[in-house]
Amino acid sequence: MIDLQIEEKVVLITGANHGIGAATAKAFATQGAKVFLTYFREPCEYTPEELESATESGIGGVLLYRANQQQMPDPIITEIQSLGGTAVSREIDLSLAENIPILFDHCEHELGPIDILVNNHTYCALDTFDPAMETTEGFGIHTITADDINVNCVINTRSYALMMFEYTRRCLERKAETGRIINLSTDAAHAHGSSVSYAASKHAIESYSRSAAVELGRYGITVNIVAPGPIQTGYLTPEEEIHIAASTPLRRIGKPEDVADVIVFLASEQARWLTGQLIYVGGGWRMHQ
Repeated sequence: MIDLQIEEKVVLITGANHGIGAATAKAFATQGAKVFLTYFREPCEYTPEELESATESGIGGVLLYRANQQQMPDPIITEIQSLGGTAVSREIDLSLAENIPILFDHCEHELGPIDILVNNHTYCALDTFDPAMETTEGFGIHTITADDINVNCVINTRSYALMMFEYTRRCLERKAETGRIINLSTDAAHAHGSSVSYAASKHAIESYSRSAAVELGRYGITVNIVAPGPIQTGYLTPEEEIHIAASTPLRRIGKPEDVADVIVFLASEQARWLTGQLIYVGGGWRMHQ
C-alpha cells in the first residue's frame, strides 16, 4: 500500500463549493487530511427558480454551470463529516488583496497551520480580438476590454501570486520543513480563441508557479501546476460532451475526480521530487510537446 503521508495535514482549497475544488476537498478528506474550503459566489443574472430547474435537469450548459457556481458548500462539508473527516468553509472574495491574510487567519484558527495550498478558484468571461467572433449564444463572447483584462488578472493571476506568498511567509515563520503548492491552470493557457484574457491570465499563473518553484525549493516547498482539459463541471452541453469524448484518446469526458486525484498525488510524499512541473490532466486531449 502506498502511504501518501497526508493524514492530519491541513489543506486550504480555493473555489471549493463545486467542480474540481469540491472533488479535491473530498479526495483529501478521504486520505485523512483536514480541509478548509473557500469560495465566492459572484452576482448571478439568473433567478433562483431558473438555477434550481437547471440543477434538477442536470443538463450541461450555461444554466447548470451558473447553478453550480452558486452552490453552498454545506453538502460537501456534511458528506466529509459523515465519513469521519474534518472540513470547514468560509466565503471570501479573493479579488480583494486584503482578504488573503484574513483567509489564512481563519483557516489557522479553525484547523491549524496550512500544510498544502491548492489554488483552484477562477474567473472567465469570454473575450476576443476578432469582432467577427462576437456572439450572445451560450456563455457569450465579446471583444476585449480593459475591464476584462483587469478582472481576469486580478482574480486568476494576482490572487494566486499573493496566496503563494502568504503561504510561504507563514511556512517560514513557523520553520516548516516542507510545503506543497498546487496551482490550477488550463490546457488552453498558451493560446485560445474566444477567451484571450482568461488564457493569458492562466499562462501568467504558470510563470509565477515556475518562478516560485525555483525560489522556494531551498525551503522544501514544491510548486506544481495542473492544467485540466475539458472537465464536465456543468458547462459542457450534451453535444459538446459527445464531441470531446470522441476526440479524446481515453474516449470519455473528464470528471472533477480525475483532476482531484492528480492534485492529491502532487501533495503527497510520493511527489517529493516533483516541482516546477506542468501536468496536463485531460485523458490525452492535449499532450506535452
